[in-house]
Amino acid sequence: MTASFHSTTFVGMALDPIHVGTGGTRLGRVDNTIVRDPVTRIPKIPGSSLAGVMRAYTAMRTEDEKPGREINGKKKPYFPDCAGQGGGVSGHCGQADCPVCTVFGFAKGTGAIGGFAGLAAFSDMHVLLFPVASQLGPQWITCPMALRHTGIAEFSELDNPPEQEAVYRKADGAAPASLNLGWLFLPVSKDWDKLNGIAEKIGTLGFPGYITSRMGVVSDKLFSHIVNSNLEVRTSVAINPATGAAEDKALFTYEALPRGTVLVWEVTCRNPKHFKIDTEDVTAVDSPEKVKEIITQAHSYLEHLGIGGMGSRGMGRLRVLESKGGK
Repeated sequence: MTASFHSTTFVGMALDPIHVGTGGTRLGRVDNTIVRDPVTRIPKIPGSSLAGVMRAYTAMRTEDEKPGREINGKKKPYFPDCAGQGGGVSGHCGQADCPVCTVFGFAKGTGAIGGFAGLAAFSDMHVLLFPVASQLGPQWITCPMALRHTGIAEFSELDNPPEQEAVYRKADGAAPASLNLGWLFLPVSKDWDKLNGIAEKIGTLGFPGYITSRMGVVSDKLFSHIVNSNLEVRTSVAINPATGAAEDKALFTYEALPRGTVLVWEVTCRNPKHFKIDTEDVTAVDSPEKVKEIITQAHSYLEHLGIGGMGSRGMGRLRVLESKGGK
């Protein structure tokens, strides 16, 4: 019997800084801030942002493989039509054999009846490991809350490390007496025996060895401060298109997750046999595993075209390292 759904945890590493903005400027240290979790205040990438770019990249890939499609005698490309907002002449095709519209859903347009929610659901992308500069070079820091949230460690087997200490692991087993993480200078604890097991689990997700050998854990309370104090902040200025010079009074700053940040997210794929589109069976995919396959085939586009804003300023590229699990 085929399962009703299949959930997979994906892990990715930022190849460039990533900026997913809040949609406007605000008073504060930075003009254009990035999205944060409202409870922990830790930056995240909303699932809607991920679903949007994955839809566009899936449409690009499908169009490259199957160009020249026609519906009712009219040319109907997968990209940009099925990657768009729906409605109108160039909107979603809404066909049961379209891998884009069935996997990501579609709308009929303003005032129209119908639509389809889609077979894939994307969670928010959360920070699992955060790179921080130290006197020993870059360190990748996490906390029990991040490990529990991603399923790497269960609630019952993981307690908080010392509140004002960093639990540090190095490949040769040695640990410094103290470690600076940005502006914080913390004593190092070596007696948290769970760290080696956690590092092994993280290593199975495809992380390079230089990350797992430079991994540290801090308390949940301290993690938010470390992340928000070590975000990348850039300054830019608008350019006058007529003169090619800087626009007067157009200086602005924006923040981003730094290169090397490790993010984790979950994709739940529904069984297409349980759904119909206008009384028609879904034919583009026939199982939750095929839905996942459609999504993963577009991961290479994330590595080259990126996610979020400021793409023309060297931001956004994300490499998907590995996936795990399945329910």
